[in-house]
Amino acid sequence: MDSIEHRTIHANGITMHVAIKGSENAPVILFLHGFPESWYSWRYQILALSSLGYRSVAPDLRGYGDTDAPAEITSYTCFHLVGDLIGLLDVVAPNEDKVFVVAHDWGAIIAWYMCLFRPDRVKALVNTSVLFIPRNPEKKFVETLRTRYGDDYYMCRFQEPGVIEAEYAERGTERVLKELLTHRVAGPLFLPKGKGLNGAPLDAPLVLPSWLSEEDFEYYTNKFEQKGFTGGLNYYRNLDRNWELTEPWTGAQVTVPVKFIIGDEDLTYNSLGGKDYIDSGGFKRDVPFLEELVVMEGVGHFLNQERADEINKHIYDFFQKF
Repeated sequence: MDSIEHRTIHANGITMHVAIKGSENAPVILFLHGFPESWYSWRYQILALSSLGYRSVAPDLRGYGDTDAPAEITSYTCFHLVGDLIGLLDVVAPNEDKVFVVAHDWGAIIAWYMCLFRPDRVKALVNTSVLFIPRNPEKKFVETLRTRYGDDYYMCRFQEPGVIEAEYAERGTERVLKELLTHRVAGPLFLPKGKGLNGAPLDAPLVLPSWLSEEDFEYYTNKFEQKGFTGGLNYYRNLDRNWELTEPWTGAQVTVPVKFIIGDEDLTYNSLGGKDYIDSGGFKRDVPFLEELVVMEGVGHFLNQERADEINKHIYDFFQKF
């Protein structure tokens, strides 16, 4: 880990922290993390892929870790987030027209947007955990979620500024992160007020999974103690704003080569119609250059950490085609 270079760069009007490893002349892989994580979520991939001839570039996304967290909720739209990445690439990979992208969770959502807005900058994408979500022109996204799952659905509970932050402050950063990172239920995620995830008692014992050491967990905890959760939560608070802004892309397809990987125990595979979207052919319709689809058996949400070696191989094998 000591061999990873940490840089501070200015992009799209903010200061970003980025972890980099690999030769300056090597093809770039841009790694995009999810919630509640940071560049550190890609620690295994950064080391493995740089040793295999790539240049690993893993930023803390806007609102996370050592990257700026603007105060305004409206500063976290899909255009801000993709803009940050284009600005970042212009600094760290100025001679590369296109780069490889690997993403997870919210990073995966941003990666899909990046492929829609700037396909000219993406050589190929390995996306994980979150499927492409085609825009429904008839109904706003959060309204769709409320209709389907009710007000306690986690994305709905995240909408009101300050409410979930106050609950998290009462519970403590360590407890909140441990709940989120140890959660493993193959179905929708609910946050009933005054209870743990899916109604679990707030004092239920929690044990870190085998793929997350105490040292790793301490790193996450320290960063969220310093930064808070608001930046990451603001991504969810822009779901409807993104819906409005992306009307011009209604019906648009993702036109870059894609490999998609998901765990069969991931909540994203087992809610929001994820499995049906794949099985019915909808996913392939909307992502026509989907070259490989991998459903990993017995694997949960944080698959890039849970099955790091396998994910490393999936990434390497796919990108070697290009």
